[in-house]
Amino acid sequence: MKAVTTSPQPEPDKAPDTDPAPVDAVLPCPVDVILPCLNEAEALPWVLARVPAGWRALVVDNGSTDGSAELARGLGATVVHETRRGFGAACHAGLRAATADIVCFCDCDASLDPARLLPFVSEVRDGEADLVLGRRRPQGAWPAHARAGNLALARMLRRRTGLRLHDLGPLRAARREPLLALGLTDRRSGYPLQMVVRAADAGWRVTEHDVPYLPRTGTSKVTGTWRGTWQAVRDMRRVLAEPPAPSHHAHPALTPSLASTDSRSQGGTSQ
Repeated sequence: MKAVTTSPQPEPDKAPDTDPAPVDAVLPCPVDVILPCLNEAEALPWVLARVPAGWRALVVDNGSTDGSAELARGLGATVVHETRRGFGAACHAGLRAATADIVCFCDCDASLDPARLLPFVSEVRDGEADLVLGRRRPQGAWPAHARAGNLALARMLRRRTGLRLHDLGPLRAARREPLLALGLTDRRSGYPLQMVVRAADAGWRVTEHDVPYLPRTGTSKVTGTWRGTWQAVRDMRRVLAEPPAPSHHAHPALTPSLASTDSRSQGGTSQ
């Protein structure tokens, strides 16, 4: 069974930490933050202002019509254009365009704070994990259909890989070259899940930490409707049906997964 470590759970009567994460801290390593973007002009100023100092923001414009690309460029981001529509297409275009050893992914709708990636990158840099994910802890309404879809996917992932993850959120960090070596092929909603599944198949150490999930700006392209949510679930179910990836997807620099599962990840799936 693959191992996953989670950060301590918040006490039931307390909200998760919502204090702003620092953005002026500088880690001694280059980092590219990949920000898939489709009509997010309203959220971009806040998101880009929260990218930690010294990191490069790669805004991948996926066909915006609201001036997102021009705005991002004016705010100092590097803009990559991906004409093929799809969340996975945008993410992978950003991964291919990145040059830093460590890359991060973050949604561009202001629901997640890129400054929260600082400890994720430290964990990857220090060799404590190969893939770090953010477990979203909502600071406001999270639609029932989105919660239900996330719960179903987490359970299916556990059956497929043994990983006791609670969320498949888009806030994450890993090394670029090993990610490319996974040979990710999904270009739609299944991309984030395929990354985790293939990482598990390759023996990566996957960790999970709580992060505040803020009310997003605008309407979600996926979870804004029941139909969008369940289309995403179908995409991800297809990913879970794939046979285990060949061993050549493993990267020689990565250490094998831990032999036992952290006791904090033994609880039931939530969110």
